[in-house]
Amino acid sequence: MDERLFRKVMGKFATGVTVLTTAVNENVHGMTANAFMSVSLNPQLILISISNKANLKQYLEQSGKFTVNILSKDQKDMSQYFAGQLNEKREIQFEWIDHTPYLPHSIANIICRVYDSHLAGDHTLFIGEVQEIICQDGAPLTYFEGKYDSIMS
Repeated sequence: MDERLFRKVMGKFATGVTVLTTAVNENVHGMTANAFMSVSLNPQLILISISNKANLKQYLEQSGKFTVNILSKDQKDMSQYFAGQLNEKREIQFEWIDHTPYLPHSIANIICRVYDSHLAGDHTLFIGEVQEIICQDGAPLTYFEGKYDSIMS
């Protein structure tokens, strides 16, 4: 199967946009991702998919904790920054729960400890057990066919 066609078809699935964050020795590491889903209500589990080539993979393995920051429509620049699309160095202000960084002003922050991980092709699936949740009203940042948008104005 043609890899470009596969990527094009996967781009037809509209998603929210997240930034995954973790810390090792108080140094914050993050990455933009849309491969995120809920897994279980009891216990409360979520899943993220990380490329085995991504630097974040080794940091998640070291820290054993991460946050899924679900971005608001006003955080497109955060998504671009953590995706490496902006060629500028920024001082990002994080807040912390249980030595785990999160991005304030997101519509939701899901703080997790790594519950399990599974190698799947060229990615690793990390299952996170939810430890804390922060939630606020707002419109989500969305991604469809390689473009950012929002489902609400």
